[in-house]
Amino acid sequence: MIINPKGGSGKSTVSCNLAGYYSNAGKKVTLLDMDPQKSSLSWLRNRPAESTFIRGLSAIRESDFNETEDGYLILDTPAAVAKNIIPEIIAKADTLIIPVLPSPIDIQAARIFIYQLLLKHRITSADLNIAVVANRVRSNTLAYKTLNDFINTLNIPFITSLHENSVYLKTAEKGLSIFDFNNKLTRKLSDDWNPLISWLSETEARKKIISSSNKAQSQNN
Repeated sequence: MIINPKGGSGKSTVSCNLAGYYSNAGKKVTLLDMDPQKSSLSWLRNRPAESTFIRGLSAIRESDFNETEDGYLILDTPAAVAKNIIPEIIAKADTLIIPVLPSPIDIQAARIFIYQLLLKHRITSADLNIAVVANRVRSNTLAYKTLNDFINTLNIPFITSLHENSVYLKTAEKGLSIFDFNNKLTRKLSDDWNPLISWLSETEARKKIISSSNKAQSQNN
């Protein structure tokens, strides 16, 4: 689940590019767009027929969460999520990715949301995997340093920084991700994503180990 109640944090960009990565890796991918603006589904409608297939959904059904082991369900959440339904939304996921932009307004909004997440709603890493991603960053700027300092004060993994680049806009207009290309520029941009993809693989492996352990324990009982 890609979540941040602050609008414009790049949730759809992260969602679509992750979907593009997994689909190009030969995985079964479902992109569930929970945002009323349906940016992810608009992106998907523009996706060329010859590109790797990504299933798009706009409604939540229990069957949508019963993916096969080689499948991935990516949830693109809306902005301005009501505080009282945050626990209900989060209950649909086993992993949260929180994209944050390097601006004072975005940092403050992220601070409030993460405070609610960790303290008010008492969500912990034992409940689900949580990570923060810096989005649309420009290195060596004061704004990025401020964001980096803020994230490092959190008790949440800071996985990577996704640098600002017009390629994201150009590929999005065509229903494509940077992982649908193999050129020097997209390979350089994909370097920003490698830590996030590695972290997701590690969390997936841990989940399988825990699931197998629980299953074995249940059978023994």
